[in-house]
Amino acid sequence: MPAVFLSAVSTLSAAGSGKDPADHLDEAQQKATNAAGWVEQNWSAWLGIGLRVLLIVVIATVLRSVIRRTLTKLIERMNRGAQAVDGTALGGLLVNAERRRQRSEAIGSVLRSVASFLIMGTAALMILGIFEINLAPLLASAGVAGVALGFGARNLVTDFLSGVFMILEDQYGVGDSIDAGVASGEVIEVGLRVTKLRGDNGEIWYVRNGEVKRIGNLSQGWATAGVDVTVPSDESLTKVREVLSEVGDSLSKDEPWNERLWGPVEILGLDAVYLDQMVIRVSAKTMPGKALGVERELRWRIKEAFDAAGIRIVGRIALAAEDEEPGAAAPAVSAPSAYASATSPQSIAASPITPPNMSK
Repeated sequence: MPAVFLSAVSTLSAAGSGKDPADHLDEAQQKATNAAGWVEQNWSAWLGIGLRVLLIVVIATVLRSVIRRTLTKLIERMNRGAQAVDGTALGGLLVNAERRRQRSEAIGSVLRSVASFLIMGTAALMILGIFEINLAPLLASAGVAGVALGFGARNLVTDFLSGVFMILEDQYGVGDSIDAGVASGEVIEVGLRVTKLRGDNGEIWYVRNGEVKRIGNLSQGWATAGVDVTVPSDESLTKVREVLSEVGDSLSKDEPWNERLWGPVEILGLDAVYLDQMVIRVSAKTMPGKALGVERELRWRIKEAFDAAGIRIVGRIALAAEDEEPGAAAPAVSAPSAYASATSPQSIAASPITPPNMSK
């Protein structure tokens, strides 16, 4: 068909130009023969290139699908393990199932994106190599662009890498109360670049992950409630210990404090001894984030129990006020010196006598 089409075109052009149609027909036939020979010589190379490209695309797609599916199954297994211990004593010491799920989903998303980028990027470079495209200038340009981007957006890269490691190491999660140095509060959102915190007064802090140098997590594991009780130095320690033990026992049995306490209220002993007072340390292991409420309830109950037992709770300011006798006059203040004024009679009398003028 191409030969017939070329002969017809040549005949028409020859008729229009006045040349011999036989010459044009021979020329068209020669061109068609050359084109067919060129296709016959190169079709095998084209077919080989196409098959290689197709094979690379298929292998990359299958490998990407397998890796993504493997990561998804691994994440699901992690979530099932977290749900198995949720609600148990071991689960209380660990993070809850919802937080484990959020963390695993974030890690899985990052890993799947990285795997897809590496696999598809490698496949694209291999395809360009099959077409005999020189990759050296492309790789050099990509390297220069990467260096320039790294210098220009180093803060963004630092925030992203810090966010990835924070999630991988499980430093904190949504619902945790943390002290990030630059801000403190409850975590309401964890991102790869920015972490959102809800402050004590309701304000929202946007903290860049790269700016966080240290993290204090107040919600992982357990917390400690500590109360210092100050009594006079002549008070009976045995009586004080008995009253504190009764307070601790009652607190551990009442709702909801029995759930917030993860251990008995312990009387650690004398924390400090002074001439006029003693400091007794009381401590208890509590749920994460519940230490402040337990401390307040302990102080309330200790005050009521001490009042009922006739034990005084004292302090340095109170003792200083008790030492003052009622109606005692304030300490006398010395009167200002008469020599402080240069015009006072005492200052004039004490001033040196001016010598008479001998020039007259």
